[in-house]
Amino acid sequence: MNLLALYCTHQTTSLAVRERLAFATSERLVTGYAAMKQRFPETEIVILSTCNRVELYVARRSDAEPMTPPMLAQFLSEFHDLPLDDFVGELRAATGSEAVRHLFEVISSLDSMVLGEPQIVNQVREAYRVAEAQGACGPIIHALFQGAIRTSSRVRTETRLAEGKVSIASVAVGDFAKSIFDHFDDKLVLVIGAGEMAEETLRYLKDEGVREIVVVNRSPERAQRVAAEWGGRAVPWSELNTWLGQADVIVSTTGADKPIVDASLFKQVRAAAAGRTAFILDLGAPRDFDTNVGDLNDVFLYDIDSLKKTCEANRKARVREIDKARKLIDEEAAKFMAEYYHRASGEVVSRLMQDWHAVSKDELDRLFHKLPDLNEKDREQIERTVERIVNKLLHPPLEALKVEAREGTPHGLINALKRLFRI
Repeated sequence: MNLLALYCTHQTTSLAVRERLAFATSERLVTGYAAMKQRFPETEIVILSTCNRVELYVARRSDAEPMTPPMLAQFLSEFHDLPLDDFVGELRAATGSEAVRHLFEVISSLDSMVLGEPQIVNQVREAYRVAEAQGACGPIIHALFQGAIRTSSRVRTETRLAEGKVSIASVAVGDFAKSIFDHFDDKLVLVIGAGEMAEETLRYLKDEGVREIVVVNRSPERAQRVAAEWGGRAVPWSELNTWLGQADVIVSTTGADKPIVDASLFKQVRAAAAGRTAFILDLGAPRDFDTNVGDLNDVFLYDIDSLKKTCEANRKARVREIDKARKLIDEEAAKFMAEYYHRASGEVVSRLMQDWHAVSKDELDRLFHKLPDLNEKDREQIERTVERIVNKLLHPPLEALKVEAREGTPHGLINALKRLFRI
C-alpha cells in the first residue's frame, strides 16, 4: 500500500514547533491543500491540524512513485517558511498498515493528552470533510477514514475508555457540581483569583448554561480580562465578602500562602442566605478556604486533593480499557488491510486474465489466418484448448495471490506479478 502518515504530536513535539507547523485557519488550510496538490499531483491527502497535533495522510496508487517522509517534510518546511532542521527530528512517520493503525488510535483517543476525550473524533471527521471539499480524497483515503470512524465508534461502544472524567475541571463540574445542582442557568458563579484552572472550570460551567459570573481579583486588570472573556463582570476585591454571601458556586484559586476564608467568616457572610446551597471549588494550593468551612450547613467544599483522587481513579479505570481498545483497533486495521489487498489483488487478477487472453486471441487470429480451411467446429475446439491452457498456467500464481489476500499481506506477490508480467 502506498500510504504514508507524517505527524508531530504533543508527545513528540514542542508547542512552539507545532504552532509554526499548524494550518491554523481555514484559509491557511485551503492554501495548504492547493500547494500539496500542486506539488504532489494525483495524490490523496488529508491534513489534520489541531492544538495537539499536525498530521498529514497521503496515499497514491500502487503503481505510482512512493511518497517519502523527506518529501513531505520538505513541503512543510517550504510552506511554513520554517528551516527543516528546526523540526525534522521531531517528526514521526508511519507507512502502510502502521499508518492505518496510527490513525485508528488517534481517532479512538489513545494518542490524546486526555485518554478517551471525545473532541478528537469530531476533529478527524472535520479534517476528512474539508479534504473532501477540497477534492483531495480518493478511494484509498475514503476507505481509510470511513474505517477510522467505524473503529472509533466500536471503541466507544464496546469499551469504557471514555467513561469517567479525568481533568480536574471536568470532574469538578461533571461529577460534583452536577450531583448537587440540577441546572445552572439560574446560578451565580463567583470566581476568586481567576487562575488557569478556574478559567477551565468556567468553560465547563458555561457549557452547562451558567449566565451570571462575577470575578474578584487583587489585580483589577486581570479581573476585567477574565470577566470580558467569559461574559461576566469584574468587581473590586473589597467586595469579596458581599459576593461570598450571594454566590451559588464559588471557584477559587488565588495562590495565597494561607486560607483567605475561614469558617466563622463564611458563616457570617452567608447568614442572609440561610437554606441556600453553596458549592465551593477550592483549587488553590495551598487551600483558599479553611477545611472547617465544609462542616457548615448547606456547604459543599471540594479541594484540589479530593478532585485529584477522583481524576486518578477515573484515569486508572480508563487505562484498564486500553488493551481492549487496542484489540479492537488491531481487528479493524487487519480488516481494512485485508479488504484493501483483496481489491488490489482483484485488479491484478483481472488485468492478468485480460492480458493473457488478449495475447492468446491475437495468436489464434494469426493461426486461423494461416489456416483458412479450418471448419467452425475445429476452430472452437482449438479456442477452448488454448483457453484451458491459459487458465491452467495462470491458476497457481492467482491462487497464491488469493490466499495471501485473505491473510492480508499480499503486497510482495502483487508487486512481483506486476513486475513479471508488466502490468
